[in-house]
Amino acid sequence: MEIILDALKDTLIVFPFILIIYMLIELLESGSTMQRGRSALQGPLAPVIGAATGIVPQCGFSVMAAKLYDKGLIRTGTIMAVFLATSDEALIILLVSSPLSAAAAQSILPLIVIKLAVAVLAGYLINLVIPDKHVETTPLYAPEGEAYSCGRDHHGKSSVAIYFTEPLLHALKVTAYILIVNLVFGFIIAEVGEETIAAGLIGGKYFQPFITAAVGLIPNCASSAIITETYVQGGIMFGSCVAGLCTNAGLGLVVLLKNTKKIKRNILLVIALYSISVIVGMLTNIIIAAAGLI
Repeated sequence: MEIILDALKDTLIVFPFILIIYMLIELLESGSTMQRGRSALQGPLAPVIGAATGIVPQCGFSVMAAKLYDKGLIRTGTIMAVFLATSDEALIILLVSSPLSAAAAQSILPLIVIKLAVAVLAGYLINLVIPDKHVETTPLYAPEGEAYSCGRDHHGKSSVAIYFTEPLLHALKVTAYILIVNLVFGFIIAEVGEETIAAGLIGGKYFQPFITAAVGLIPNCASSAIITETYVQGGIMFGSCVAGLCTNAGLGLVVLLKNTKKIKRNILLVIALYSISVIVGMLTNIIIAAAGLI
């Protein structure tokens, strides 16, 4: 009962902040914002802009980018930059956990820097290696393909539903995932102890990224929430968290994989996304271990 109460307390503390952040995201997002991003993803700075936009804690942009790529309107490196930079719920969880967790507070900036650097570098290299056909430009405004936070369509919904009800439901869902992780780790720590967990992290610095990157491919906010909260609780290394969040492209992957006519192309993209993420995660873990930071 003590473990359950502690998990509930720790989870309830962060819930109001998660709700506020989601409400702010809905206020900042709009169809016009997404449409302005369409043209930006077709220029020479596309990988940079795609990576920078993907960092924002939402997956609506990855959905829009996937639709544009599927129509041949943006290049392969650009969509890869967007996917690698997207982290779904990760930054929100790290932000709200920062007052309670030193690991969360210290990881926000390094996570952003690493994901941005990897996304931009991979984007330009892939665009350089793969000579995509001429990318056509589209009008600045096009109703088809509008995307919002996590791909939700706001058409025909009231302001209360858009700016309060949906953020509330989304916040409750993410908070439930956090509660589950808190409960699991609470019972594990009570059973085996913190030192035992720290000494035997599952998979270690070499194998962990393979696991977390695979979990990150799951197109649901649960994957990013579980990966991030597991890291905050000390269950995985930072590089392993990075690997999982680099593959975590949200619903963008779902949109891409719906096109069965280009299944070979889409599978190769997923393999490339997974491979890059695993390599980045392993290198990060090795550097951290070599520096004596674990």
